[in-house]
Amino acid sequence: MQELIIFLIFAVALGYLGNRAYQSFTAKKAGCGKGCGCATDAKLSVRPTEK
Repeated sequence: MQELIIFLIFAVALGYLGNRAYQSFTAKKAGCGKGCGCATDAKLSVRPTEK
């Protein structure tokens, strides 16, 4: 019974790490990658432009 619990914890942790790795390889190309909302294209930028 203890081995089953340890195996399930290990499987969940491995699935979590696999999901994180998958998301890092399939991330969006725009922005700097820090999640701050900046964008490389002026149309996608969140900052208001000055006139």
